[in-house]
Amino acid sequence: MTGSKLRKKFKNFYFRAKNSFLGSSSSENSRFSRWKASLRLGATKPQVFAYQLVGGQSSRVLPLFTDLASSLKKSGMKSNFKAYVSTTILASLLMSASIIIVVPVLLLFIFNLSLVMALLFGVGISLLAGAVTVIAFYVYPSYRADGLKRALEDDLPFTTGFMSILAGAGVPPDFIWRTLAQVDDSLAVTTMAKNVVRDVELFGLDVISALENMSKRTPSERFKEMVEGFISVVHSGGNLVKYLRNRSQQYMKLKEIALKRFSDSLAVLAEFYVTLMVAGSLIFVVMLAVMSMLGGGGFGPFDSRLLLQLLTYLGLPIGSVIFLVILDVISPKR
Repeated sequence: MTGSKLRKKFKNFYFRAKNSFLGSSSSENSRFSRWKASLRLGATKPQVFAYQLVGGQSSRVLPLFTDLASSLKKSGMKSNFKAYVSTTILASLLMSASIIIVVPVLLLFIFNLSLVMALLFGVGISLLAGAVTVIAFYVYPSYRADGLKRALEDDLPFTTGFMSILAGAGVPPDFIWRTLAQVDDSLAVTTMAKNVVRDVELFGLDVISALENMSKRTPSERFKEMVEGFISVVHSGGNLVKYLRNRSQQYMKLKEIALKRFSDSLAVLAEFYVTLMVAGSLIFVVMLAVMSMLGGGGFGPFDSRLLLQLLTYLGLPIGSVIFLVILDVISPKR
């Protein structure tokens, strides 16, 4: 989503917020009643099933996942810690069990390996698959938290600009966050604002306490600083419009710097991809062809044909996926 589209969205919702602010409080309550009814707390159905199945045994390994609890809170995932760990254990067991059955069959009937080699590879790959599954579940909340952080920081110039417009129109601080909660579900700030409204509407907190809770859960230090500054200005009775406007200008400059860095990183990543995945794979194929012509071409139990199949069906797809993940990590969300 481009900056002009974001500004257009915020402009449209500004007029809606202004009209809503001038309306009656009964319409405001009816507007948020449906939102409160749509809240879903706790774990998902697969996680509940996993907790019922292996939850009793997961308590033994919970100390190994202490860092995961903090990542879950900052990622915005509505998942219970114990249920998520139970899902991790069950998924790794299912993955290992399926791999230890499928891989030996494939190696026997497609790659024509011996039974002993097929079983050894099946056991090894199943253990590796189980470990990779655990690592993937462990890293995923941090990956989600990093994505939420980048989305919040990418939208900050437009978010603070929109908030300054609302503050300049005389909208109170609590209603500013209520309006942000209705802007657009695709915006990360909307999710954070909904948490503020939830704490105020359901748990009876004042808006300052709700903002303090949100600042502790956000993965973005930049967004946290903005919220803490917002709280300080409201507490001291300072000029909220000036504060938000200055923040918007500051974040816009930081966004320009980040885009320039991303452009440089993208050029380096493209060169690395061409060198490794395109030229490297061609050199490997030519090397195998030359070695097979000279009477070699194999490495232990792997002949040149098997190595070429591994490169084609495993090496190149896995390498491409890794590059896509790296590109997603370094690229701005908007």
